[in-house]
Amino acid sequence: MAVEAEARFHVLAVDDSIMDRKLIEKLLKTSSFRVTTVDSGSKALEFLGLSATASSEHHETEVNLIITDYSMPGMTGYDLLKSIKGSSAFKDIPVVIMSSENMPSRINRCLEGGAEEFFLKPLRLSDMKRLRPHILKGKSKEGQLNQEEDCEICRSIRRDNSGFCNKRKARDEESAQERRRLRFCYLG
Repeated sequence: MAVEAEARFHVLAVDDSIMDRKLIEKLLKTSSFRVTTVDSGSKALEFLGLSATASSEHHETEVNLIITDYSMPGMTGYDLLKSIKGSSAFKDIPVVIMSSENMPSRINRCLEGGAEEFFLKPLRLSDMKRLRPHILKGKSKEGQLNQEEDCEICRSIRRDNSGFCNKRKARDEESAQERRRLRFCYLG
């Protein structure tokens, strides 16, 4: 059931390198996430419906997390981050930035600009596992409502099972004396 629940989480991966996009897609799909890949920041904005040429069908697609390369021609990952965080519809979606260059000033700039994480390339499966809390954070309000409904169902099941648990506890206490075993110790 956990795999089914996570499979509905949708990640938008943005990178100008086809090899990096394929790697990200493979790692995310291994972790049971739905993945859409695009090759530029402008195409990411178009997919999200934040550009003038965006079609309405993409705007309705729910995205739970965006992972983007920092260094891309045209629009950098930082520029994409600022556009997303400046949008009222997508400002709460977690954004993760990745780069092959370990530059502390760049990392700090992105984290201060609203990025949830900054990964160094090449990405590994352990990096994808670190995305789970951010994806859960990026769930839509509909997803949060479903979670509340799931919690209510769990509480209902617990209430129904509490009588069973109490009866079992009483039965176990009665038979505890009968179930005690003698312990033998070899002293020789």
